[in-house]
Amino acid sequence: MRRKLAAGNWKMNGTGAGLDQVAALKIAHPAPGVDILLCPPATLLARMSDVAGDSIATGGQDCHENVSGAHTGDTSAAMLADAGAQYVILGHSERRQDHGESDTDVRHKALAALSAGLKCVICVGESLAEREHANTLDIIAGQLAGSIPDTVTGENLVVAYEPIWAIGTGKIPTLDQIGEVHDFIRDRLEKRFGPGVGRSTRILYGGSVKPSNAAEIFAVSNVDGALVGGASLKADDFSPIITALENA
Repeated sequence: MRRKLAAGNWKMNGTGAGLDQVAALKIAHPAPGVDILLCPPATLLARMSDVAGDSIATGGQDCHENVSGAHTGDTSAAMLADAGAQYVILGHSERRQDHGESDTDVRHKALAALSAGLKCVICVGESLAEREHANTLDIIAGQLAGSIPDTVTGENLVVAYEPIWAIGTGKIPTLDQIGEVHDFIRDRLEKRFGPGVGRSTRILYGGSVKPSNAAEIFAVSNVDGALVGGASLKADDFSPIITALENA
C-alpha cells in the first residue's frame, strides 16, 4: 500500500511569524494517518524543521544540480538536507516557466537531490493551449521521460501532476481528466521501471486543491495525495485537506 502524502508548497510566502501555523497543524494532527510535507522558502527551512519535529516532513522548493560552487543565490541539495529537509520539489511549472528550466535541468537536479539523500517531488503538467490541442498525454510522457532519472525508487520519487492552467486559478480539470492523466502516469512508470517502482511511487494532484473539493479529487484513481499551494499556508485551510486524505 502506498502511504498517502499531503504536501504543501509555500512558494515565496511566509516569514518566521508563520511558523505558528506549523505548530497548529501539529496539534490538529498529532498522529497523522498520512504523510505531511511542508516546503517553505529556504529562509524558513531550518526553523520550520525544528518546529515540525517528527510528525511533519519539510522540503525545499528547488535545488542546484551542483554540490557547491560559484552559484550566487542558489542552494544545493546538500544544504537543504543540512537544514533538515527530507524532500525537494523539482520542475514546478513556475520554475520551468519563470527560469526556463528544461526536463534535462530537472533530471540533473534530481540526481543531485538523490545523492544528498532527499526524496524528489517531480512536477509535470500541461498548459491550457496544450490541453486544448489534445496534446496533454504527449506532454506528460515527454516530461516523465526527460525529468526522472533512471536510478529512482518508489521510496525516493513522488510525481506531482499539476495542470499549469489550474494552478492558483480556481479552475480544475474534471475528475475524469485527472483520472486519465494519473492512470497514464502510473502506466508509464510501470512500463519504464517495472511494477515494483511503478506501483509504489506516489502520484499527487496539484492545482487549486481546497477543502471543498479535496475529497472528490482523492477518490479518483491513482491519486495518492495533493501538492497544495495557497491553502497550505494556514492550518485551518490545510488541515481539512489532510483529513479528507486520511478518510479517502
